[in-house]
Amino acid sequence: MPRPVTLFTGQWADLPLDTMAAKARTFGYDGLELACWGDHFEPGKAAADAGYAKTRWDILNKHGLKCLAISNHLVGQAVCDHIDHRHQAILPPHVWGDGQPEGVRRRAADEMKATARAAAKLRVKVVNGFTGSSIWGMWYFFPPTSPADVKKGFDDFAARWGPILDEFKAQGVKFGLEVHPGEIAYDLYSAETALSAIGNHPAFGFNFDPSHLLWQGVAPNKFIERFPDRIFHVHMKDVAVHYGPQGDGLTGVLGSHLPFGDVRRGWDFRSVGRGHVNFEAIIRSLNRVGYSGPLSVEWEDAGMDREAGAKESCEYVRRVDFAPSQLAFDAAFEKKG
Repeated sequence: MPRPVTLFTGQWADLPLDTMAAKARTFGYDGLELACWGDHFEPGKAAADAGYAKTRWDILNKHGLKCLAISNHLVGQAVCDHIDHRHQAILPPHVWGDGQPEGVRRRAADEMKATARAAAKLRVKVVNGFTGSSIWGMWYFFPPTSPADVKKGFDDFAARWGPILDEFKAQGVKFGLEVHPGEIAYDLYSAETALSAIGNHPAFGFNFDPSHLLWQGVAPNKFIERFPDRIFHVHMKDVAVHYGPQGDGLTGVLGSHLPFGDVRRGWDFRSVGRGHVNFEAIIRSLNRVGYSGPLSVEWEDAGMDREAGAKESCEYVRRVDFAPSQLAFDAAFEKKG
């Protein structure tokens, strides 16, 4: 049975949901992963108004689309971060409030709890997002960073996200952290530490996104195999890497403080199938761990028209996906009796 192919609407939140849904259907998608910004899905409304979720389903059903996950990356980012002026641009006004950092973090935590309740009302079992991190700025150990400094950051994550995850568990919903620079977990080993810090909470797992692992030098399929029971959702997203032995010798992994789309960058996101991610290896690993959920395209490519890219990406994902074998290819030669 092919996995559903969905489209994450985070990069399309400038469009009304009805417009976005109509386009996604013409692109060939089975459903949408609704972003909790723009008018696509508002957790506060959904949690408070029993009828709001129906308005989202009415739009989806009108276009013959499913919804198997929602995403609240932007608010989740503020739960553990050191808050500064940049957060105001990504947060709803009721979460930003007066901008005092601890108040922002607490309101963000409350909004994430509301997101769990909203997902339950939408009958969706997975919320994807970010956690933020109080220690991301310490990733390079200079000035010298002690083990106690690192532990303090993971303890802060556990203290702030523990009650949120308890609410997710109570609602029968799972939270999938998108392992990503800037978060408490950004690679394989930091993901292990985060799981340990949160006591292997049953509601905490990962929204697997290969692009953010590959540009760091981590083999994405190895991440799947390390956390077979914690892959709650999958993003199909590509990246081209230009630094290192195969590069021009001028660029580096850190991006040089250059914006996405700048040709001088050492790496940049690409439309699915046009970068360096080995998606066949990913599908084989997903098959091995028994993942049967959606393959959700997160489309980002600064050099390509997004509608052409989204359509092409849907077609590519359908081609690259395949079901695992149910028998050995040489089973016909086995002796009987």
